Amino acid sequence: MDKKMIPFSVYLPAEYHERMKQAAQGRRASALVRDAITMIMDGDDAFKAGYNKAVRDASKVVYDCKEAQMVAVNKRDLGAILTELIEKLEMK
Repeated sequence: MDKKMIPFSVYLPAEYHERMKQAAQGRRASALVRDAITMIMDGDDAFKAGYNKAVRDASKVVYDCKEAQMVAVNKRDLGAILTELIEKLEMK
C-alpha cells in the first residue's frame, strides 16, 4: 500500500491559484491535484474514477488502522491482508 510520492510543480492561472490556496487551508490541495491528475492520466470516466478513488481511500483506512495491524493471520497482519483484498476491487 505504501506508494512513494514524488513532488511535482505546476503553474496555474491566477484564478485557480487562489482557489487552490483556499483548498490548501483545509489540507486538501495536494489530494485534489493528485486525484485529478490520476483520473486524467488513467483515462477514467467519472464513475470509474470515483469508484477507484473510493477503493483507494478504503484501502488506506484499513492499512492505517492500528487495531488491524495488531491482529495476525498466518504471520501477516490483518490490515495488510484486507488492504490487498480491497485493492483487487479497483477497476482497470
